Amino acid sequence: MSTEKEGTDESSTWILESIEIVPNVEISKKDEDNESMVIKASDNEAFLKRNNSNGNNNMRNRNNSNNNNQNGSRMVRMTSGAARGLKGLRFLDRTVTGKEADAWRSIEKRFTQHAVDGMLSKDKFGTCIGMGADSKDFAGELYEALARRRNINAENGITLNQVKVFWEDMTSKDLESRLQVFFDMCDKNGDGRLSEEEVKEVIVLSASANRLGNLKQHADGYAALIMEELDPDHNGYIEMWQLETLLREMVSAEDGTTKLSNQTQTLTKAMIPCKYRTPVRKFITTTTEFVHEKWKKIWIITLWIIINLILFVWKFNQYKQTAAYEIMGSCLCLAKGAAETLKFNMALIVLTMCRGTLTKLRGSFLSQIIPFDDNINFHKIIAVGVVIGTSIHVGMHVSCDFPRLISCPKEKFMPILGHNFDYQQPTYLTLVESIPGSTGIFMVLIMAFTFTLATHYFRKSVVKLPSPLHHLAGFNSFWYAHHLLILVYILLVMHGYFLFLKKDWKSKTTWMYLAVPLVLYATERIHPFYKGKDHRVSIIKAIIYTGNVLALYMTKPPAFKYKSGMYLFVKCPDISKFEWHPFSITSAPGDDYLSVHIRTLGDWTTELRNTFAKACEPESAVPRRGSLIRMETRANTADSSFDASKPSIRYPKILIKGPYGAPAQNYKHYDVLLLVGLGIGATPMISILKDILNQMKMGTPPNTSYRKDSFSTNPSNEDRKGPERAYFYWVTREQASFEWFKGVMDDIAEYDSDGIIEMHNYLTSVYEEGDARSALIAMIQKLQHAKNGVDVVSESRIRTHFARPNWKKVFSQLADSHQSSRIGVFYCGSPTLTKTLKDLCQEFSLNSSTRFQFHKENF
Repeated sequence: MSTEKEGTDESSTWILESIEIVPNVEISKKDEDNESMVIKASDNEAFLKRNNSNGNNNMRNRNNSNNNNQNGSRMVRMTSGAARGLKGLRFLDRTVTGKEADAWRSIEKRFTQHAVDGMLSKDKFGTCIGMGADSKDFAGELYEALARRRNINAENGITLNQVKVFWEDMTSKDLESRLQVFFDMCDKNGDGRLSEEEVKEVIVLSASANRLGNLKQHADGYAALIMEELDPDHNGYIEMWQLETLLREMVSAEDGTTKLSNQTQTLTKAMIPCKYRTPVRKFITTTTEFVHEKWKKIWIITLWIIINLILFVWKFNQYKQTAAYEIMGSCLCLAKGAAETLKFNMALIVLTMCRGTLTKLRGSFLSQIIPFDDNINFHKIIAVGVVIGTSIHVGMHVSCDFPRLISCPKEKFMPILGHNFDYQQPTYLTLVESIPGSTGIFMVLIMAFTFTLATHYFRKSVVKLPSPLHHLAGFNSFWYAHHLLILVYILLVMHGYFLFLKKDWKSKTTWMYLAVPLVLYATERIHPFYKGKDHRVSIIKAIIYTGNVLALYMTKPPAFKYKSGMYLFVKCPDISKFEWHPFSITSAPGDDYLSVHIRTLGDWTTELRNTFAKACEPESAVPRRGSLIRMETRANTADSSFDASKPSIRYPKILIKGPYGAPAQNYKHYDVLLLVGLGIGATPMISILKDILNQMKMGTPPNTSYRKDSFSTNPSNEDRKGPERAYFYWVTREQASFEWFKGVMDDIAEYDSDGIIEMHNYLTSVYEEGDARSALIAMIQKLQHAKNGVDVVSESRIRTHFARPNWKKVFSQLADSHQSSRIGVFYCGSPTLTKTLKDLCQEFSLNSSTRFQFHKENF
């Protein structure tokens, strides 16, 4: 297409010269609009074969008005499926290129903000059109390419009208025009050819825009890879039709996959069972499914509410029969009824924190009827009950009972309650200064302070307080404040013992409620058997990865028995003698070492990383090609399974306690696994994958005794070996994250010959497929993986996807592939994705024969 003409589609001038049938490809049926066909390469080898065998008989050549080529190359029409796929090649985000009028008004507004004397400079062009700060260099090259394309002298900036011309070129519906813009951006000297140096420069720009520092460092090698594939004759350059062909090959393969998936999803939606077709039947079925899925939680919470109501009514009626009722009336009954529930809940809330006991119970028959995995959530629910009970108890006393006591006529007070108050009618001040009054005030103040710091806003440092109050926000404040509750329990026992209306010790029941839970909790914290004798460990190896992640490989204590998915607590006395912090175990039970991966997100983890950084050094002075620089150190320990090549180094002292149960430890109860980890949330999932991988290495089949289509099999069946398939979706925003578990990914690719584990890595910092800023990166990734079997992003044998997963598509494919199966969905990461996954589990459990059960890691 000539660059002088705007909006001209010259597809009508092409002629169909020849058709070549390429082996090992699939041609799908035409779309409903009868416009296009999809070409899908069967595998990587077919992809390379097609690129290397393309000639002038099956390529479309282009007359380039910007060069001196006079050969009159002919335009040869290809099948239109790839052309339709290329419509995804865009320069702006989808949010920017939505409604044209609204998008342009936003650009006009930003032009007004950044233009100087009506001229927009090159540096502000990217900001004006909606590209992020990371794309500044890319936007600058695009700016120059559009200026060359329109023969505009843009050295001193461009006007608003010229910005609109540029914007129209970038958002043109004509795919040939957009492709020409992309080629012009690559072709800096305008000769119609791309040299290796020009390709390298565009790779560097794309890597910067997508925050791929590692790819940027090796731009030379990847530019040579593209030249090797597209310039087999070693002419030293590639032309636009060659670059276009490779792009078309890539988008056509993706388009074929999307089309098939969309057809499957549409078919799934169309086949709605009759029991969901009317609102009433749908409500009944939905409610039934909800009860079936949540029945453990429902009956436990129902039982808890019933017990609280029984205690409240019992104590209310008991005090209604007392003489004190004549003076204080129902206010006394309400206060005492709330106090009884308060004693019960203060005892019960302690049991939810007995992690050792809960871990033992998880492996018993009780786990079939009690949801031990929700101990944290139940802890929060009980805390709400404590707040309600306290509010009623305190409110009734201070606003009703106390005023009625002090205002009661003396002649009535003395016969009824005189002996309870040593025959002296109290004043309001004496009631407050008494032991029950003062202990109650102190308890309320401490509990209010503790509960406030336990809220999400303070614990997660969402609230920003001025100095020095900023120390009140964060995990440390939450952790230390919770230990003040020890004083609350002491005050509670005193409060319940020095009562005005009860003198017999047998009727003072506070200590009876608290005795067993507090002894059990104290035993876990103090007794060596439950404390695990501190589990002193030696550090075998410590690695500090890019992205501030510390990996600790430790000796495994003989008594430390755990399952994949469990977690442990770590203490470093050199940093704090009291603080314990929970971390998921990333090693498998069959490994002869323990490992945890710790992300530096707070004061304690930052200090731990800095402490180990003093003992670490770069792995090598000159990193191997494709490696991410990391700091590593190893210790010489007698029981280490690692090779210790350096002298022993002084490490910080590390203590661990655990292990403690978590939802993921029951992964073997399911036919299929869907493991989802966000960033460092991949850690419990890695332990599960390692466990499955170890079984593969030992030749143990993953599941030999569990029928895929069975719902009635007992989940606790010990004969069960494990799930038949595992899908792992790891979503991260940093390229360096993939280095954390690169070895695991390579082992899976090597040993998983049966395809039991399917890994999907997603890098959200890279613009999604179809964006011009990631076009060359996607091209490099495809070529590198096809040729060497190594992904350019993760540097492993597992290919990385860009942007974020389409979760609805993921669930649709699983429901279609594993009908009548139980799929365990295990998630660890930011709460932002929790609701989405839970809703999809419920939706597809209702609309398909597959049962999805959602579990989220809680600490």
